[in-house]
Amino acid sequence: MTRHLNKDTIVCMSLSARPSNFGTRFHNYLYDALDLDYLYKAFATDDIHGAIAGVRALRIRGCAISMPFKEAVIPLVDELDASARVIDSVNTVVNSDGYLKAYNTDYLAIYQLLEQYAVNPELPFILQGSGGMAKAVAAAFQARGFRNGTIVARNAARGQALAAQYGYQWAAGCGDLRAAILVNATPLGMAGAVEASQLAFSEQLIHSAEVVFDVVAMPARTPLIEAAQRQNKCVITGAEVFAIQAVEQFVLYTGIRPQEDLFQAAAAYARG
Repeated sequence: MTRHLNKDTIVCMSLSARPSNFGTRFHNYLYDALDLDYLYKAFATDDIHGAIAGVRALRIRGCAISMPFKEAVIPLVDELDASARVIDSVNTVVNSDGYLKAYNTDYLAIYQLLEQYAVNPELPFILQGSGGMAKAVAAAFQARGFRNGTIVARNAARGQALAAQYGYQWAAGCGDLRAAILVNATPLGMAGAVEASQLAFSEQLIHSAEVVFDVVAMPARTPLIEAAQRQNKCVITGAEVFAIQAVEQFVLYTGIRPQEDLFQAAAAYARG
């Protein structure tokens, strides 16, 4: 059916340095399917302070937060949900009559995927990155019982702090490291980034791994995922993370949880 915009239409949005169409297609598909008077739009910005002021002033109902704003947005909201407070990283802001509460649904998505793929917590892992998404990954891995992990980050202060927070090791680079699980939480391989064509881990590291997890959502098949598939590794994609975290955002914005078949249809439409 075709929805008609009007003065009462509720607006949700995303804020990112490099927005994709995934969230826009996903949320609007569900709004149409459930006949909800909502509209979702992605925005690019380099002014997170001004953007969040606009969310508050214009009564934007929900706002997805992507790189590089997952930490910068924290002082701009009124309250942190436990999901965001524990890891000091935000990917969702919900506006209730001008009161902004922040959440992190990335954490929930990563936790669910580790469970869904039955990834063995006894296996060692390498997590590359130290930003907001890396924090969500580290927290989810710890909560799932992973004890043997190394945070690889060129920023020594951030990398060491993240490793110490969750009881893992830190290294400035992969070097001679080997692990059964490789996780990329950096922009390497991201569409539109200067690093779009770069492989997040070497072919040798991929060869020695069992599971390769790339949290980059666009494209769904990053250079890392393609390389891992060529070597017949178990892969977990950022598109999967994006879909699960997006449906949790949808619930926060609307109070409605779509049925599984509708969720899968929305995710497929968003990827297409």
